[in-house]
Amino acid sequence: MIMNEDVKKGIIFNRGNKNEAYAQYFTGQSYLNGLIAPNKEVNVSVGNVTFEPGCRNNWHIHHDGYQLLLVTGGEGLYQEEGQPARLLKPGDTVTTHDGIKHWHGATPNSWFSHIAITAGTPEWLEPVSDEQFQEAFKEGKDEK
Repeated sequence: MIMNEDVKKGIIFNRGNKNEAYAQYFTGQSYLNGLIAPNKEVNVSVGNVTFEPGCRNNWHIHHDGYQLLLVTGGEGLYQEEGQPARLLKPGDTVTTHDGIKHWHGATPNSWFSHIAITAGTPEWLEPVSDEQFQEAFKEGKDEK
């Protein structure tokens, strides 16, 4: 399994620069390499997102669209509101449908990288608390 130093350097695509544009919506440090920007013909963005250990994004919703995650390295967590968290490893995929409140990020001990394919408009919400994060990590480990 590809973890830590390999993920830190970039797996398939370069990890990109520090994700300053969305930093206010993350707890911890993330990196973003924009691969495809939306345009008139294709209303979808594709990016390589890399999370340092323990980094996660805020709860959020995609309106008039969806988000697909293709896990490329490390270990991460994904959780939809009201559902147990899922532990994510390379090769895992996630489909988040329109209007579903969710978050994703790295486990406490591993870097994490995924390709995010996103359509629609995100609505950024509250941060995932440390307590929610720890509970999600426990649930994800217990899921095995």
